[in-house]
Amino acid sequence: MSSATPFVPSQNIAQLRESATIAVSQKAKALKAAGRTIIDLGAGEPDFDTPAFIRQAAVDALEAGATRYTAVDGILPLRQVIADHANARYTGAGRVLATDVVVSTGSKQSLYNACVCLFGPGDEVLVPTPAWTSYYEMVELARATPVEVLGDPSNGFKVTPLLLEARATARTKGIMLNSPSNPTGSVYAPEELRAILDLATSRGWYVLSDEIYQRIAYDRPAVSALDVATVRDRLVVINGVAKAYAMTGWRIGWTVSSPAVAKAMTAFQSHTTSNAATVSQHAALAALARVDEADLAVNAMVAAFHARRDAALAILRQEPRIEVLDPQGAFYLFLRAPAAPGGISDGDAFCARLLDEAGLAIVPGSAFRTPEWVRVSYAADQSDVERAMHMLVKTYRAVLEGTG
Repeated sequence: MSSATPFVPSQNIAQLRESATIAVSQKAKALKAAGRTIIDLGAGEPDFDTPAFIRQAAVDALEAGATRYTAVDGILPLRQVIADHANARYTGAGRVLATDVVVSTGSKQSLYNACVCLFGPGDEVLVPTPAWTSYYEMVELARATPVEVLGDPSNGFKVTPLLLEARATARTKGIMLNSPSNPTGSVYAPEELRAILDLATSRGWYVLSDEIYQRIAYDRPAVSALDVATVRDRLVVINGVAKAYAMTGWRIGWTVSSPAVAKAMTAFQSHTTSNAATVSQHAALAALARVDEADLAVNAMVAAFHARRDAALAILRQEPRIEVLDPQGAFYLFLRAPAAPGGISDGDAFCARLLDEAGLAIVPGSAFRTPEWVRVSYAADQSDVERAMHMLVKTYRAVLEGTG
């Protein structure tokens, strides 16, 4: 019998790497299934249930027959309420219309749609680093080149126009922005965001502003690019219901863009996924349209995240040698891995040791192109978060002291 022909991936995916964040979560689940006690602080998913009024809206929609195809770019009432929310922020020329909105199967698809439609071979896209692991892969899948722009740790790894200009070339076509940021939790101030948008406008670059964590902010509200933009012909704002409304599994995201870009993304989506799940669109409509109920639910979740953040930081700062950023949004802690005596900080080794010895799953910073760092999610029960921080401090000290 002849041997099977080996699989050779196409050039489209030859350089593609598995999502490190998903890989950590899968390994943690496998260890739990094998009987180990694991605290999983690797996943970027709220631990709350979707609010009851949203779940009931989905049931009502199903009973009313919301089981068929919709328009590729989403049901009109949902696109209209998204446009209304955008117009409440944007004061530049021209109102945002429902036709400027494209609803997709999650903000991840919205980001990919934008990358494929805006970038291509020969183009370079500036990616403030550290950044969510999929940004780099999406740009490469669009056959463009991601260009890492390393931020300053003392400034929460946020980038500035000077840092962006230093990495720009004649081939630069766009910037991937994310505020509040995954993995750092940093939030760009209005003047910081405005300066970056002004630079992009002057250079003719597209800006993809990923605002999926926009409602999860603590000491001050997180601004949207729409709050500070004066023009939006080269601005694509990406958002969704996954994080703030605890609706990760519903898979609803969207873009707000210029009419021409929206038309291109709708055409592209018509040949890939077509419309997002109909019942999920109706659930998202309830989340966005029933503002008072949504605000109560979102504010309660954000308050819980805030309390967990403060509790985690209080424990970590009992060890003054731990360098940890002070997150202003999202639900992540970003900290420098310890260095063994005579060595350097190694996030991969530290994560492996935590999982093997303490049963704590976190994500190595190499997933975000910063291998000396690690990301810890506090989207978990506060008691688990606090137990995990004590484990982390203990292991951190053991690495520094060369014990264990």
